[in-house]
Amino acid sequence: MAAAAATVTLVPAHAEGTAAAVACSAPADLVRLNNPLKRVAQRIAGGQSLTIVAIGSSSTAGAGASTPERSYPSRLAVELQALLPRIPVTVFNRGVNGEESKDMVARFDRDVLAQNPDLVLWQVGSNSVLRDRPLREANGSLRDGLKRLGAAGADVVLINPQYAPKVIVKHDVDGMVDLIDLTAKEANVDLFQRFAVMRYWRLTEDIPFGAFLSPDELHLNDWSYGCLAKLLAGAIHEAAVRSTVTATAGSRR
Repeated sequence: MAAAAATVTLVPAHAEGTAAAVACSAPADLVRLNNPLKRVAQRIAGGQSLTIVAIGSSSTAGAGASTPERSYPSRLAVELQALLPRIPVTVFNRGVNGEESKDMVARFDRDVLAQNPDLVLWQVGSNSVLRDRPLREANGSLRDGLKRLGAAGADVVLINPQYAPKVIVKHDVDGMVDLIDLTAKEANVDLFQRFAVMRYWRLTEDIPFGAFLSPDELHLNDWSYGCLAKLLAGAIHEAAVRSTVTATAGSRR
């Protein structure tokens, strides 16, 4: 039986001449986080505030959004706060245009670890693909970064490249997607499959690129930032609740 889709209705910012609402949806198996978010669950169970750092490049910073408040980290804060009304939620946006994984790792101490985050969302891979960098370069910095985040005790969710015309024409894009997937599994961290979700919009739901991308055919727009934020918020909430239920069941044995 096919997995159910997570669905919400949003209005795309660029719908190629139509104002019709487009359903923000993705199959559950594409948005589910495989590993429970233990630290997030502990904070929620204790009624403590939740600190999240979103680090990445331009699609974290919010390039293509009409305002900074429409970036995915800003929308994620709103969506998570709605799901966790009794828990103060703070999301720090640490996206910098044009960066690759090695650049992000170089500023982990200042921009990530200094916030003592409970959860780190690391969007990575797009610029390496766009610049035709060897995969081994991203591989080394990605693994180094995950070790540092793991030592800090934060939950981690990797976010892979966007499915966009300027990305998918690159010969190493599938290799990068596979590399991030394999690295997440080996490091036992979660992966939010942005690439697969956006590919689903285009190929399965037949939503035109113009409905969920900016005119540059690379960056997201208000609709897609909002949709991904809603799907990611739901995935984070589910993974945290799953962790709490598992811990409770284990304590009763």
